[in-house]
Amino acid sequence: MPINRTTLNGLYDLNLQTDEDAAAFLAAQAEPVEKIETSRDVVVNAVGTHLYETFFQGYTRKQWGLDPSELDKSVTSRVPTRTNLDDRYFLDSFQAMPRDGFTRMFEKMLDHPNIDLALGADYHDLKPSELAPLTVYTGPIDAFFGHRFGPLPYRSLHFRHEILDQRRFQEVAVVNYPDEAVPYTRITEYKHLTGQVAPRTSITYEYPSAEGDPYYPIPRPENQALYKKYEALANQRDDVIFLGRLGTYRYYNMDQVVGQALATYRRLAERMAIQTGAASTAAE
Repeated sequence: MPINRTTLNGLYDLNLQTDEDAAAFLAAQAEPVEKIETSRDVVVNAVGTHLYETFFQGYTRKQWGLDPSELDKSVTSRVPTRTNLDDRYFLDSFQAMPRDGFTRMFEKMLDHPNIDLALGADYHDLKPSELAPLTVYTGPIDAFFGHRFGPLPYRSLHFRHEILDQRRFQEVAVVNYPDEAVPYTRITEYKHLTGQVAPRTSITYEYPSAEGDPYYPIPRPENQALYKKYEALANQRDDVIFLGRLGTYRYYNMDQVVGQALATYRRLAERMAIQTGAASTAAE
């Protein structure tokens, strides 16, 4: 993943040399869908049934526990199909890992005298006197309101970690397994991402599950309608800001979540500046 010209040449035993060649081939495979509503529609409309069944159908069924025809079009729209040789998942200009890893990055972000870290504490167990005037809540929005309208559906993951006595397990960082007969969806080998050099290697198998910590909001119209009921309750709360995948029930990538957080901060900073200025003027 993703499908590119190398994929097409290997799968169909072709010798496509240019982007134009690949685009023409994909156009010939495409099966136009009059009204694109589901994830199946997106892929079949762009690349046809064969590539859809080979790469998307089984993987989506495993990942979401649903057929692509039952999921919103946004799910498979996230996975690009390319006509060039670029095999990166994302096309962002800058792609990097934190120099010392994500754990150290968050430790440094939290290392501030105004921040108290309380792990293993449930928000709902806190007394009103223990709450700040403003809370940023990134947990499941339905849980915050006691599942008043019923639980929102989520998908989870179970991980199996292995350390192997070999230098390398696979040729790239992540290999996806679209075949429904394979119980896991992908294997990640971390040294490709970190640049570490070592005689052993660490890998992780990912198994989608309906049970466990909520990871993925499930994009379906009926789920979005249920979320809107919770969003209406959230909009009535001036003391809580709901953010993140779970707080806003959206399938965000990491960069999108960071962008959401920074945009929220800017709005808060502007609001506080206005309030501080108004208070200063009143005092004068």
